[in-house]
Amino acid sequence: MHACVFCRVRGGSARASVVHQDDLVLAFMDLMPINPGHVLVVPRMHATGLGEVPDQVGARMWSLGRRLGGALRASPVRCEGVNLFLADGAAAFQTVFHAHLHVIPRFTGDSFPLQGPRAQAPRRELEEGAAQLRELLAHVH
Repeated sequence: MHACVFCRVRGGSARASVVHQDDLVLAFMDLMPINPGHVLVVPRMHATGLGEVPDQVGARMWSLGRRLGGALRASPVRCEGVNLFLADGAAAFQTVFHAHLHVIPRFTGDSFPLQGPRAQAPRRELEEGAAQLRELLAHVH
């Protein structure tokens, strides 16, 4: 895993401004922040995508992300809101293939749009999708 920059951060061979570390996760400032205060929360174990993150580790990532969001709101960083963002796969704009949760302080008029054109889906389509996912969810661990 030497090619993985987040594994190198974990191992100490790549520099990072660490905010938190424990037995399961590591949090550090994003080197290319969307806004000042942008933090990444990564599992200590190498996990390329979300499907490889064990439940306990994912829960810790989320819990720490939530707490960091509160810390950002209490900090002097401009923070009117917080996004917790995890990109899983290239099509979802994942660029570092070690699972990671972005904790992004947001403010009105910042330069990171998450809004786009949306349309309400037909109820039949929603019900069919829900039924398919219910069936598949029983087989995904």
